Amino acid sequence: MDFSIKACDWSKGGEGGFLAGKSDCIVVGVFESQTLSGAAFAIDAAIGGQIARVVKAGDIDGKAGSTLFLPEVSGIGASRVLLVGLGKQDAFGQKAYGEAVKAAFRVVLGTKIAQVTFTLAQLPVKERSADWAVRTAVLALREQTYRFTQMKSKAEPAPRALRRVTFSVDAADEKVSKLAAKQGAALANGMDLTRDLGNLPGNVCTPTYLASTAKKLARDWKLKAEVLGERQIAALRMGSFLSVAKGSVEPPQFIVLHYQGASAKSAPVVLVGKGITFDTGGISLKPGEAMDEMKYDMSGAGSVLGTIRAVAELGLKLNVIGVIPTCENMPSGTATKPGDVVTTMSGLTVEVLNTDAEGRLILCDALTYAARFKPAAMIDIATLTGACIIALGHHNTGLFSKDDALAGELLDAAREANDPTWRLPLDDEYQDQLKSNFADLANIGGRPAGSVTAACFLSRFADGYPWAHLDIAGTAWKSGAAKGATGRPVPLLAQFLIDRAAQ
Repeated sequence: MDFSIKACDWSKGGEGGFLAGKSDCIVVGVFESQTLSGAAFAIDAAIGGQIARVVKAGDIDGKAGSTLFLPEVSGIGASRVLLVGLGKQDAFGQKAYGEAVKAAFRVVLGTKIAQVTFTLAQLPVKERSADWAVRTAVLALREQTYRFTQMKSKAEPAPRALRRVTFSVDAADEKVSKLAAKQGAALANGMDLTRDLGNLPGNVCTPTYLASTAKKLARDWKLKAEVLGERQIAALRMGSFLSVAKGSVEPPQFIVLHYQGASAKSAPVVLVGKGITFDTGGISLKPGEAMDEMKYDMSGAGSVLGTIRAVAELGLKLNVIGVIPTCENMPSGTATKPGDVVTTMSGLTVEVLNTDAEGRLILCDALTYAARFKPAAMIDIATLTGACIIALGHHNTGLFSKDDALAGELLDAAREANDPTWRLPLDDEYQDQLKSNFADLANIGGRPAGSVTAACFLSRFADGYPWAHLDIAGTAWKSGAAKGATGRPVPLLAQFLIDRAAQ
């Protein structure tokens, strides 16, 4: 998919030959109960008033999400015009724009249109800029065109013909919009990698497969990859991590991926991703229903790899390190049992009251290990708790941090990236729920505030640097007819790093 930017001043009609440019379709927005303006007004004039006539006839009323094709138009270089309803102009904000973009591309992708001119990014969106509009449109299109077909026995025919999209923008926005299109494509490529890894079955996407993926990224983008095997992990005294891997025949892997875009002396941002490639719950076995979705329990690891891929493609001027502890959580005669006590790399002991609370057991050792990099900030990403889904549903990722500045940066990035995130408490009072009679702490704190106590557990291993935890249990994948990985929170993480690199 090729994206290009072209400046156009609609007050001067098709200045610079914009309307004469050849394409299969031009996409134009129409507000509800509003006179035509901007691109709609200029194009209407060029095609002899056809838009005004269909609006007057009521063929399209401008209601949000409505669409209408005008085929075989004359007077412009495009052979067709697609009208998209935008709703009320005074209510045209981020959500309305996103819905209009999705509606437009949904129609275009259902045709044989190969080249489209897109004017919606030039519309005034409340509190948003033109570059945001371009990046949002690129991501929306790439999301609609994503298909996972790797495991099909026969190749499926290409579902679309669309190859090129040209965005019209104001001349003053041309430079930033070109960068936005580049960013959107890089983010989409990272999200596609994250989706692919999540959608692969657990018998393919094993810890070894994740390690191979990291090594391939290193080769493709000139990164540095280190993969530690079971003996090296044991030598580091990561007893908590290894306790989760004990029940599986698949060997655990500890992946460290370095991207250096700044001076070696510059403190890195460290991303730590949970990489449970299949989670049965271990001895604390999960119910059988929907257990197949536990292949998505490595989505934190997948998002780290996808984010670093996007960062490398953009060539951001900062240092980023991805740390991924990865293994399976399986029941067997060698598996960790409820009541067992394990020793973490930090030296703290943990009573394992529930083997299905395994994510925190591998992450705590990874957080301890990652402290050696003296990070400017550390963020762990994990499908950690069902309790987070109960609290926030499937819309918002849960954010936990005691560092207000870091939390603020992440929330700002989430808003800019259309990747909804909500901050939850991390008060010391919740730590009491993790008390154990037999170890320094327990790995669960009971049913109340389960996502909070999980974050509190991790906070014990994240002293000395700004740290945040993202619980993506409700946002990393969708169930039902739309089952599949979402690629979140790659947009949030990438935007956070884009903002950091610009400081």
